Amino acid sequence: MDLTVGSVVDGVVTGITKFGAFVEIAPGVTGLVHISEVADAYVKEVSDFLKEKDAVKVKVVSIGDHGKIGLSIKQALPPKPKVVASPQPVFSAPRQKDEMPFEDKLAKFMKDSNDRLVDLKRHQDGRKGR
Repeated sequence: MDLTVGSVVDGVVTGITKFGAFVEIAPGVTGLVHISEVADAYVKEVSDFLKEKDAVKVKVVSIGDHGKIGLSIKQALPPKPKVVASPQPVFSAPRQKDEMPFEDKLAKFMKDSNDRLVDLKRHQDGRKGR
């Protein structure tokens, strides 16, 4: 098997460690998937994502001088489609049918707040008169 950096190959997980997983990509040829290359999400425990004998697709990211092979599962995944949101004006948010304008909400809040303060003051004054 001719391995080159950048090639994507199939492999089988042969071992799990704290720092990654060993994957056999050809008979007698094993590489390491570092914990940071296991998934796009945060990986605290490799065993949460991989088990021994799992079939995986990996990308060869490095081949060291002494034959050490660095692999990546997340780089072998197809690229995520980019979501392009339609631009919305920054100065105003879309309104729902029954939504009040800000000024009306503020006036209602101020009235409710004042009513609560008056009730609280009455309650406290009533307790002092005992």
